[in-house]
Amino acid sequence: MAEQYQVSGESAAEISASIEAGVLRGDWVSGAALPSVRILAGALHVSPATVAKAYQELRQRGVVETEGRRGTRVRSRPSVAGPRAGLRSPVPSGLRDLSTGEPDVRLLPPLAPVMAAVAADMDPPEGYASAVTMPELADAARPRLRAEGVPVSGAEIMVTSGALDSIERVFNAHLRPGDTVAIEDPGWAALIDLLAALGMRAAPVAVDEQGPDPQALAAALRSGARAVVVTVRAQNPTGAAVSAGRADQLRELLRAHPGVLVVEDDHAAELADHEPHCIGPVTGSWAFVRSASKPFGPDLRIAVLAGDETTIGRVAGRMSIGMGWVSTVLQRMLLRLWRDPETTARVARAAGAYGERRRALRAALRAEGVEAFGDTGINVWVPVPDETRAIAALRDRGYAVAPGALFRLESPPGIRITISTLAHGETAELARAVASAVRPAGITSPMR
Repeated sequence: MAEQYQVSGESAAEISASIEAGVLRGDWVSGAALPSVRILAGALHVSPATVAKAYQELRQRGVVETEGRRGTRVRSRPSVAGPRAGLRSPVPSGLRDLSTGEPDVRLLPPLAPVMAAVAADMDPPEGYASAVTMPELADAARPRLRAEGVPVSGAEIMVTSGALDSIERVFNAHLRPGDTVAIEDPGWAALIDLLAALGMRAAPVAVDEQGPDPQALAAALRSGARAVVVTVRAQNPTGAAVSAGRADQLRELLRAHPGVLVVEDDHAAELADHEPHCIGPVTGSWAFVRSASKPFGPDLRIAVLAGDETTIGRVAGRMSIGMGWVSTVLQRMLLRLWRDPETTARVARAAGAYGERRRALRAALRAEGVEAFGDTGINVWVPVPDETRAIAALRDRGYAVAPGALFRLESPPGIRITISTLAHGETAELARAVASAVRPAGITSPMR
């Protein structure tokens, strides 16, 4: 029976290593169910406690997850990767792919001229002594953020290799394995996976169109959450944006928890056609993250990180003994893009185009009697009675969308539709297909 499961070992360490190796080889695919503790223990002739410990080690490393009666399964994105890691599961040929969550590459500013200009500026190349957050980039970021109401007057500023890199570094600066982090539900799939990989517990906080629900956040804080992550706008997957009133409510709530780390994620940045309403700084530790990847291109792996002196000092200090710095080539490219009026206008046009596509799809869905959400960003969230049925029905109609299970902890089922490449002429047909996929049960209850 052990051969059937391709698991071997006599100790918990050996069993967990065997399963991890199977995931690495692809023997255990995403979502695959592992045998129950008792069945595997019998097959390997070890005690159930030994297998339970092996499974616990795998959970702590973010390789598997436990789903109550569904048992233990390989995570959708386990924290162990084979040679094809990073490649999305291919969408079958012939399907219209609306599952990516990525911007429309046709609307991105061209990077080749910027790269050439930066290369000319850096001839001869710079040495290690210049490998820091460029002062001129930090100086340009401060008024840029302040103009949108981000409270950075007394904040320290540095750069990291993207939004998730920033969040991970801030977590490591303040938290330890086993700590609880309050996150939006539904929320960013990569953040859910990051917490699992770091051995931290996710406390789900319900989201509506104005952002995290204050009562749900209060419950998470009472349960012992040591940190909270809030997406200020273009929330993935729902498109929610924190309103001014909701920001006031959350700020008042967090004032009673001065020891909680508050991380605000502005991943969509200039592409979100909605001003950001920040919550922090309201506690002792605060970080604001703005990525450049959505407006300027996924290859521009750089994010601005602002925060209190201790947080930024810890992140910078740890970075200095690891990767060291973010490439000054990327920093100079971002600075040039910020300073270029044509690039600014191009990003604004892209934000406007995404807004039109998003509103058009929501209106078409509304006309079909389907409730959908998405005030900002490049995604629309559609609650559905049955995700599996909806995904399959849409595939039959020629569309690939993202299943809500990737983004959910306790929230109701849904599907995420990326509108970034959606043409005006496709909207009505897509809305009819979605309406057909969610019927006959239909949708009558709002997102919570």
